[in-house]
Amino acid sequence: MSIFGMGLPEIAVILVLALLIFGPKKLPEIGRSMGKAIRGFQEASKEFENEFKREAKQLEEATKMSKSQPEKAMTTVASTDEAVDA
Repeated sequence: MSIFGMGLPEIAVILVLALLIFGPKKLPEIGRSMGKAIRGFQEASKEFENEFKREAKQLEEATKMSKSQPEKAMTTVASTDEAVDA
């Protein structure tokens, strides 16, 4: 098992040091805080990825439409941008 390139012995040493530095009462609080921060980062990452995929899809659709119908594609892109801004 490897987390961030660290094995089980390295993680155990870090946990023991954290226990000695912060004490047993503070560790659960620190763990919760770290869990919330990691969860927030994961949610933001997923949101960014979804937004990127949505924009790429819109661009791809606009490109396809512009090749087949140049005038209609421009109005579709403009209306899509207005919907995103709203």
